Amino acid sequence: MTLTPADADKILADHFAPWVLALGLTVQETGERHAVLRLPWSDTLARDGGGLSGQAMMAAADTATVIAISAARGEYGPMTTVQQSTSFQRPVVGADVLVHVRVTKLGRRMAFADVTMTPEGAQEPAATASTVYALLG
Repeated sequence: MTLTPADADKILADHFAPWVLALGLTVQETGERHAVLRLPWSDTLARDGGGLSGQAMMAAADTATVIAISAARGEYGPMTTVQQSTSFQRPVVGADVLVHVRVTKLGRRMAFADVTMTPEGAQEPAATASTVYALLG
């Protein structure tokens, strides 16, 4: 089964906490082993100095990984984050962030992914992450 962006948006609505939904994430693209989500700029997500908070970006990376793994599996199934390592390279000010996730390994019990978070219109990422998930069902 191919997971469409509309299917993935429904996964967001049905399986995530209200505070995650408040980030305003939308699914832009899904594929066999990847997903792209948009984290819209919001002053409510900015920290001192006006940059997008790292916590918001980390939550977006974590959430986008669930969508990418669901796309790779062809459907949503219960899973949990085992590890996430995030590196911030530059601030994001006044721009939406495109969160690109590529599933690098999909096993029966574990999944691994790489995440790149790039401000819209920029050439260089603002942050990268690697994630590991336990697949529970």
